Amino acid sequence: MIETKLDQIQIRDLGLQPYWDVWQLQKEMQLKRIHDEIDDTLILVEHDPVYTLGKNADENHLLQSRNKSVDVFNIERGGDITFHGPGQLVGYPILDLSNYKKSVSWYMRTLEHMTIDVLKEYGIKAKRTEGLTGVWVGDEKIAALGVRISRWVTMHGFALNVNPDLSFYDGIIPCGIFHCGVTSMEQLLGKKQDMEEVKQTVIEKFNHHFLRV
Repeated sequence: MIETKLDQIQIRDLGLQPYWDVWQLQKEMQLKRIHDEIDDTLILVEHDPVYTLGKNADENHLLQSRNKSVDVFNIERGGDITFHGPGQLVGYPILDLSNYKKSVSWYMRTLEHMTIDVLKEYGIKAKRTEGLTGVWVGDEKIAALGVRISRWVTMHGFALNVNPDLSFYDGIIPCGIFHCGVTSMEQLLGKKQDMEEVKQTVIEKFNHHFLRV
C-alpha cells in the first residue's frame, strides 16, 4: 500500500484487493470521516473479478448464475449492476462534501468531468450522456459511477476501464442499459496501458477538480 498526501486529500493506493475487504474499509473510513477522525481520502484499487448490484438494481440484469465463479455483492451505492476486476482502476473518494459543495449532482458531475479530463490526456474524446450516469466514448461506456453519501460524507465512486477483460461484461447488462456497450482504454488505443501512469493522471486531475473548489 502506498500513501501520499495532496494538501487536504490523502491518497491510498491499495493495489489489487478483494472487493469485500475494501468495501468494509470504506464503511469504516466513512464513519471516521463523519466524526472528523481522518482527512478526506481517495482510495485507488483494482479488484478481483466481482459483480456489484446497487440498491436500485434489477436482478434480471445479472445474466450469469450466482453459483458461478464471479462473486456477486448487493451493496448500498446508487445505480444498477456493474463489474469490477483486474485492469480496471477504481476510485473510492471518502470526502466530506461540506468542505466542497453540498450537492450530489455537483459531486457526480465533477467525478465525470475529472474522468473525461483523464481520458483527454490519452487522446480519447469522452463525454457525458444526458440522462445517463458515467463517462462514454460514442455509445460505449468507459467509466461507471455510483456513490453513497451519509451526512455529506461520500463512499463508493468511479471505475475506469483501463485494461480489463471486457468479456466479464457478457455476464451482465451493464448499469441496466440494454442498448449500450462497454469499452476500455486498451481497446480504444490498441495496446495495454501503464496502470501506474493512469493512476498518477487520475490523482492529478482529481486534485485539480476538488482542491480548486
